[in-house]
Amino acid sequence: MYGKQGEKYIDLISGIGVSNIGHCHPKVVQAIQEQSQKYMHLMVYGEFVQAPQVRLATKLIETLPPSLDSVYLVNSGSEATEGALKLAKRYTNRREIISCKNAYHGSSHGALSVMGNEFFKQSYRPLLPGIKHIRYNHTEDLDVITEQTAAVIIETIQGEAGVRIADKPYMQALRKRCDYTGTLLILDEIQCGFGRTGTFWAFETYGIVPDILLAAKGMGGGMPIGAFISSKKIMQTLSSDPVLGHITTFGGHPVSCAASIACMEVIQEEKLMDTVLKKESLIRKQLNHPGIKEIRSAGLMMAVEFESYSVLKRIIDQAIEKGVLTDWFLFCDNSMRIAPPLIISDDQIEQACSIISSCK
Repeated sequence: MYGKQGEKYIDLISGIGVSNIGHCHPKVVQAIQEQSQKYMHLMVYGEFVQAPQVRLATKLIETLPPSLDSVYLVNSGSEATEGALKLAKRYTNRREIISCKNAYHGSSHGALSVMGNEFFKQSYRPLLPGIKHIRYNHTEDLDVITEQTAAVIIETIQGEAGVRIADKPYMQALRKRCDYTGTLLILDEIQCGFGRTGTFWAFETYGIVPDILLAAKGMGGGMPIGAFISSKKIMQTLSSDPVLGHITTFGGHPVSCAASIACMEVIQEEKLMDTVLKKESLIRKQLNHPGIKEIRSAGLMMAVEFESYSVLKRIIDQAIEKGVLTDWFLFCDNSMRIAPPLIISDDQIEQACSIISSCK
């Protein structure tokens, strides 16, 4: 990235996990230009079949287990959360939703309701009723899920909590408990999806399949787009009682769909996921700042913990001055966010880590 005076910056945050294939990738730019010259908006409630939407939905489904065969396209991660919550309530005819403490699923009204941090919620109450919170990665809390629960919504890897990674037995126990109680499992992969952890979807490593999957951020190659994905059986409940049970004017915008298709093609054709774990290992090896207390990571989704917010802020400010862009987390202000584009080179990693390690 370049500043207005030509200053060079190594981007270690990708716009919070958006620019997985870098900034202004030529294939994405070309796809945007070509689609914008065909059409940019049509009537959206089923009157027309739009090729970019169909092509994108097909490509998404190709990356997923057979049960996830229906895609609803929206404009953002928050919108994906809202749609998923409605879908779960409609399908189960239940009203209780369970999420995790320190969870982040967006900041619109419903998404804020399932957020697991009171500081960001307190000024906007009353929020949705029927919301409960359990501890992430604590199997003993799963008994809170009952036959009254419509859905459990959980980040496959917690992002704003500072990259918290669940154990495989916990995720499998969660899936089993949801099956036992007839509760839908919503996995939020808005931050961790699209190759960031080394697999296309982070849930692949856990041996489970969600009932509803959320995607956004890295999905559009820099363009605004999101999706909630489920089975046709579950998704079709939005089409009746009432008809048009969930609608969006701009969701699945053809230009954003074209960008998303190009983004997926870049990830797959350039085999970007093949080098994610190697780059993760290189960052861990090269970061040698004496103030580091812990590094938590899943591929190129990383949190580097320091002693305090004041220490971290000083390091982040110095790093920016020296040409490295990084940041912290909403709910973990003593940890540095590292989530570079998947295309970052080994030389760029070594240079960025050297700069961070030199900050006082």
